Amino acid sequence: MVVVSRVAPDVFRCSGTHVNWYLLREGRHLTLIDAGWAGDTAAVVASVVAIGCDPRDVRAIVITHAHADHIGGALHYRREYGTPVHMSAADAGRAASGELEQPRASDVVRRLGEPGVVRWALDVARAGALRRRPLPGAIPLPDGDSWEPLDLPGAPVPVATPGHTSGSTSYMLPGGLLATGDALITAHPLARLTGPQLPPAFFAHDPAAADASLDVLAGLDADVVLPGHGPVWRGSMGEATRIARWRADGVGSSLRHGARKAGPWQRSGSSKG
Repeated sequence: MVVVSRVAPDVFRCSGTHVNWYLLREGRHLTLIDAGWAGDTAAVVASVVAIGCDPRDVRAIVITHAHADHIGGALHYRREYGTPVHMSAADAGRAASGELEQPRASDVVRRLGEPGVVRWALDVARAGALRRRPLPGAIPLPDGDSWEPLDLPGAPVPVATPGHTSGSTSYMLPGGLLATGDALITAHPLARLTGPQLPPAFFAHDPAAADASLDVLAGLDADVVLPGHGPVWRGSMGEATRIARWRADGVGSSLRHGARKAGPWQRSGSSKG
């Protein structure tokens, strides 16, 4: 079953098995941000139909990071419609080999006694978590932060936010919307609280880099978070990342403002909020 809600006039949040994907519409043409689990493939197709489009209207899929719950439906689109898939070069190689930077089954087994883990594990196993599905042929995103929109419906601007995986990428959208993938989420079946947060720590390939990417997000001129997991969150990125870091470190430490070159989506000087 898929749940589709309108976030902005031509931006739609779609939810499958504990994960979100997004549709950007420009006329009848679509860009799909992420693609759920392999078991969510029918739901991904249904979400396109639900907004009055045809699966062939998806001109491209852009991936926030190469985890099985975000790339699963992309293989169907590649095979059936020849839809191009874009992701960071660092994650494209992993997707092609099927050797993803994600928790192993043993990491989950060690946590089966924790609240919610058994139910979540059963759900994602049914959605395809235990099967390896390589996704070759992804088109690498431009190196570095060019701050230029991709020539795709909805004009997503890739922003490197590594840590959850080596190539994790967020996408800035017109109107102050930001698709963060798992660089910043708002809920998870294994988390106790809702609101801006990092995913449970064992999901991160490089926790220090994931923490540093919060500084990147804090500097973006966005006020609507479209997370990979959880509901849409509205508020400044400065506020969102302060909350996420407070929850991650437990002491509410102040944000460290990165010294990155500001782009058109990034405010100079300090983070918004």
